[in-house]
Amino acid sequence: MIFNKHTARKTAEILLQINAIKLSPQDPFTWASGWKSPIYCDNRIILSFPPIRNYIRETMGKQIEKQYGKPDVIAGVATGAIGIGMLVAEYLGLPFIYVRPDAKGHGRKNQIEGFIESGQNVVVVEDLISTGKSSLNAVKALREAGVNVKGMIAIFTYGFDVAKENFEKQEVKLQTLGNYESLLEQAVDTNYITEKELKTLSDWNSNPSEWNAN
Repeated sequence: MIFNKHTARKTAEILLQINAIKLSPQDPFTWASGWKSPIYCDNRIILSFPPIRNYIRETMGKQIEKQYGKPDVIAGVATGAIGIGMLVAEYLGLPFIYVRPDAKGHGRKNQIEGFIESGQNVVVVEDLISTGKSSLNAVKALREAGVNVKGMIAIFTYGFDVAKENFEKQEVKLQTLGNYESLLEQAVDTNYITEKELKTLSDWNSNPSEWNAN
């Protein structure tokens, strides 16, 4: 996973500024995986702030070209990354597709929506990386369609070891604009969190599957 320190701190600043990050150590959130978490990240809020979404769009676009070269198509992971994926594709002047978690049960029964041809180079845009399971499910669908997945770029990652292992196992390159370490640094520097909250957030991140708020 590739990070740029300046970009990571800037991304953390933005996410905290617009309250895309929510902290609730005493009344933790429950993720779809069943994990309890004192933090929740909703990057879809970025779309409601034009200057911020433009920064994310342009930064992602530039990093894609730098790390992967210009692909033939940009793919967004449904549903969270459809909006930002479209913005990145527009910035780069490229076609856009998106990948559902599963094929539809009706109509054309597509899992990949949009026009894609076998052999094309694709970069996948994601909003958030937790375990990486849903993101890599999209990569699997694209590979089965015969396209070459150059890599993935996401706005933010929690930096879990399991995600790193999953991406390495599937041989998928990942770059993110922000990461958990930089988020905590920014939150402490701006007094967004207390020292007690910092410890809670650090403890959770080191062992999220077994973390207990009590």
